[in-house]
Formats: sequence, structure tokens, C-alpha cells
Amino acid sequence: QVQLVESGGGLVQAGGSLRLSCAASGSYLSIDDMGWYRQAPGKQRELVAAITSGGSTAYADSVKGRFTISRDYAKNTMYLQMNSLKPEDTAVYYCNAVIISSARRQYDSWGQGTQVTVSS
Repeated sequence: QVQLVESGGGLVQAGGSLRLSCAASGSYLSIDDMGWYRQAPGKQRELVAAITSGGSTAYADSVKGRFTISRDYAKNTMYLQMNSLKPEDTAVYYCNAVIISSARRQYDSWGQGTQVTVSS
């Protein structure tokens, strides 16, 4: 079983920056794609950014040019650098990973979420 633990959320003024981290631990063979999702009150969860096992990245249009996703493969950790934050970025941010188990089965794993609040 894999545990994903997010950290780095908090309260920041508009225009500020935050860096989220997602650390994976537990028993697994490997981690495939990873991504950051967010869910604002009253809205559906949406994909913010994704990164493949090979390092290719993709971003939602709303965050392009402001957010950067990265991975430290040695530390089994994913990051989301968020710059020029806007009040509309306020949400709970969730880490997601596609896990390959020791039995070579693929499944999704989610973190518990971290709150990001951007004040105007």
C-alpha cells in the first residue's frame, strides 16, 4: 500500500507563491504518472498539472505560465511551484499517483489534500 502525503499549503496574498510537495511512501514497484488536482468549494475536482514517469508535463490553461510541476525520482516526491497566485486558485489541492504494485497491478492513489487560500 502507498501513502501520499502533501505539504506546503497555506494562506498567501494575491501575487505570492507557494510550493506544494507530495511524498510517496510504502510498498510498491514503481510510480507511473503523477498529478496535482484541486477542488474549490461547490466545484468539481479538476486537474491542475500532470507529469509522466518520463518527465513530460501538462497544465490546465488557467495555470500555464504560473505553475510548474516537477518530480524528484530519488526522493519519490512531486512538487508544484505556484507563482503569481490569484484568489481563484483557492482550493484544496490533492496529489494523485498511478501506482504499479509489486504484483504489477496498476491503481490510483490519492493524498489527503492540502488547503491553499489566496487572499485579494
